[in-house]
Amino acid sequence: MSKIKVENNPYLNRGIGLFSQTGLSTPIVNTTSEESLIDGGVGTLSVPANGFKVGDTFWAYMGGNISSVNGDTLRIKVKTASGVILADSGLITMRNATNRPFIIDLKFSIWTIGGPGTASILTGGLFQYLENASDKFDSAPSGSINNTTFDTTVAQTLDITAQWGTASALNSIQTSIFFLTQVYG
Repeated sequence: MSKIKVENNPYLNRGIGLFSQTGLSTPIVNTTSEESLIDGGVGTLSVPANGFKVGDTFWAYMGGNISSVNGDTLRIKVKTASGVILADSGLITMRNATNRPFIIDLKFSIWTIGGPGTASILTGGLFQYLENASDKFDSAPSGSINNTTFDTTVAQTLDITAQWGTASALNSIQTSIFFLTQVYG
C-alpha cells in the first residue's frame, strides 16, 4: 500500500490565509448610514495593482450577532474600498431577531484581468440569520459578475458593509469572526 503525499493531495489543501479579524467589530446600530462590518485584524484585505491572476479564487466568511425589528430592512454590500460593487444583497426585509447569530459566506473568482470593461470577477454569497420565531433561519443569496467597473490594474481592498433602512436602537449588527482565504491561485 502506498502512502499519500500530503503536499500533492488537493483534498488537504487548506488555502492561504490572507486576513483574520481579531476582535469584535464596532456595532452598526441606530443609524441608516452604510458602515463597514470589518474591524481590525492580522493580515491584509488588499491586493496590489496587477496582483490578480486568472482563476484566483477567494473565500470570505463572517459571523456575529444581529438584532432587528420585524419589517425593517437591511442591505449588505461587498465592495472595494474605492466603491466598486462586487455583490449587493438588495433590501432584505428582516424578521424579528434579538441578539441572534448571523453568517455571511462569500466566494470570489477572477475570470479575466485588466482594466474596467475587460477585467471580470464573479462573486457569490449567502447571508443567513436566525430569527426569533421558531428558531428559523432566514437567508438571502446574492451573486453577480462585475465586468464593467472592476479593475485589476490598480490596488483593490475588500470591504463588506451593512446599512439599515430605519434608524432604531433595536436594529444592530456586529461581527465576531471574519476571515479571508485564497483557495486557488
